[in-house]
Amino acid sequence: MALKVKPLRVQHAYAQVSDQIEAQIMKGVLKPGDQLPGEVEMAAMFNVNRSTVREGIRRLESEGFVRRSSPRKMVVSIPRMAELSSRQTRALSMLDVSFDELWHAAIATEPLAAELAALHADAKDLSTLTDIHTALVAAEGKGKTTIELDTAFHSQVAKASKNRVLQMAREPIGFLLYSGFEALIPQLPQAMSRQIVAHNHVIEAIRNRDPSRAREWMHRHIDDFKRGYIQAGLPLSTPISGVPGRLAHLATDKGPSAGSK
Repeated sequence: MALKVKPLRVQHAYAQVSDQIEAQIMKGVLKPGDQLPGEVEMAAMFNVNRSTVREGIRRLESEGFVRRSSPRKMVVSIPRMAELSSRQTRALSMLDVSFDELWHAAIATEPLAAELAALHADAKDLSTLTDIHTALVAAEGKGKTTIELDTAFHSQVAKASKNRVLQMAREPIGFLLYSGFEALIPQLPQAMSRQIVAHNHVIEAIRNRDPSRAREWMHRHIDDFKRGYIQAGLPLSTPISGVPGRLAHLATDKGPSAGSK
């Protein structure tokens, strides 16, 4: 049998620099707050030039593993939620996931987030949810503003759950799924008022510490979104049309705000 091979790919030196530093961060050898050596010192350690070190550090910085504590000092950090979810969002978008795929995930995560929020939300969470809802009511008819506020509402519900795993899991799902609200409103204007009613019931359930009602209303809300999508004649089996524009905004904003309908 003839030997079959694939062309070898030599990893760039800057990638090797960032990979080695990232590995030590992940193993706990380098801890949050630890200062990295200067570029000149690291260049000597890795036996590369300063520009290679600089590019490797830039890669780590973009992923949230390091940050600048001053113009000349770089320290180890923990990636923020927005940085992590932003990468997940882009990955899902590149897979061209459909509305239906996203909806089936959201119908599991969003009601759970509301249920946990009713158990764990504090006064600040409720105040923020109320402020977002008030702004959403005032923004009726303003498509892009509505989407951003709706996204912020669902993210805040998840934040109020105090479950960071759930926050991370649902963030990219919500960002992509609720981008479809922009296509839905022109076809089904009443969807906006239904959204406001549902949000109000979710907030009331959270305020009243009623987890079963919070879950129920969030489930109804997400289910209603799909029914509206079907009623408007929008496709369930294809990627959502409003995503590319929101991702372009995400690139300059450094992270999704989180779920919108």
